[in-house]
Amino acid sequence: MTLLNGKETAAQIRAEIKGRADRFLVKRGYPVGLAVVLIGENPASQVYVRNKIKACEEAGIRSFAYYLPQSTSQKDAEELVSSLAENKQVHGILVQLPLPNGLDAEKILAKIPAEKDIDGFSENNIGSLALGKKAIVACTPLGVMELLKRYGVSVAGKRAVVVGRSNIVGKPMAMLLLNADATVTVCHSKTQNLKEECRNADILIAAIGKAKFITADMVKENAIVVDVGMNRDENGLCGDVDFAEVQKKASYITPVPGGVGPMTIAMLLNNVCEAAERTEE
Repeated sequence: MTLLNGKETAAQIRAEIKGRADRFLVKRGYPVGLAVVLIGENPASQVYVRNKIKACEEAGIRSFAYYLPQSTSQKDAEELVSSLAENKQVHGILVQLPLPNGLDAEKILAKIPAEKDIDGFSENNIGSLALGKKAIVACTPLGVMELLKRYGVSVAGKRAVVVGRSNIVGKPMAMLLLNADATVTVCHSKTQNLKEECRNADILIAAIGKAKFITADMVKENAIVVDVGMNRDENGLCGDVDFAEVQKKASYITPVPGGVGPMTIAMLLNNVCEAAERTEE
């Protein structure tokens, strides 16, 4: 069994991105820039934003942080995002979700132009991904693909099963795998014979948000198992996979924590850098 170490791999990628950001600064005379908008007092969101800003600083990316109160109006939020869209020193815009009740996230996110949508959530980017065209791709599924690539795992021709169909992970994950020539099945809460579907997978991606949901009897011998979940049980953080048992059957497996999570942040930085590099001088 080989552990797919996202923490180590992400550190390598961040070092590479630092080099790209430094070259951009020398060439253009100003740094790669990411704007982060946090509205309200959600404690988890505050932690996520702090981590993203810290990662930007380490990678040589300038962060523009906007902390807005819970009482922020729809109009003010949309106007801020629109102004960032016009700012040439901002190459990526990230609006931290969830937003406070009363704000229409869809309308606010729609103000982010596709070329600055470094989360890859816009209809334009998702549509381009579905068509196999160049797109900014959601950070978590992109991180999964990069982790597999760096461990020399080819997905072409393999049967891949994605458990979960969210717009943030499940759907773009399935499209990336399909574009890489895997045969893809997407499973969800209404799937019949879920255990059987999972047992047929050469590559099993768990993104369902239920602690230790994927058990050893759901996994084929020597399968590649990627755990996107981040849950908490009586022992602390855990994924969607029962790691202790499943690792005995898997050929490759990601740990939680230290697997997909660090790769997500690394791909966010990658997306910002790519967005900057695509801009005209």
